[in-house]
Amino acid sequence: MDDDKRITVSRTIDAPANAVFDVLTLPRNHVQLDGSGFVVSDEHGDRITGTGQVFTMNMTGDHMGGDYKTDNHVVGYEPNKLLAWKTAPAGTEPPGWEWVWELTPQGPDSTEVTCTYDWSQVTDKELLQKVSFPLVSQEQMEDSLSKLAATVG
Repeated sequence: MDDDKRITVSRTIDAPANAVFDVLTLPRNHVQLDGSGFVVSDEHGDRITGTGQVFTMNMTGDHMGGDYKTDNHVVGYEPNKLLAWKTAPAGTEPPGWEWVWELTPQGPDSTEVTCTYDWSQVTDKELLQKVSFPLVSQEQMEDSLSKLAATVG
């Protein structure tokens, strides 16, 4: 992985890993957790229960000319430890960026949460000219962790 093509943030949250995982695996919660301001709503409320699932989000952003949808393909799932997905414009295959959430218990009521935004697998030159990565900043990701802490706390 190219370290200049990913951002990783971590924070210890005063909640057990299962409570944090419960919040992260329900797509409708991502609206209130989003520090970027791109997430508008979820397209369905199905809980994420394993790899291979796809959840769709309604988004907005100048980088896409306004409103758009994303399909998020779940590629990593380990209860109370890992949740990862690759994001794509709705109806397309993921072009190479991924979100990874890792949970490490720090005791019964505390969890270190690490979130990684990785665009190192984006190879489409046209996409790289259109989209200026990273679309989400480290500060926005840290804000998402603060919102997650407030949600589960």
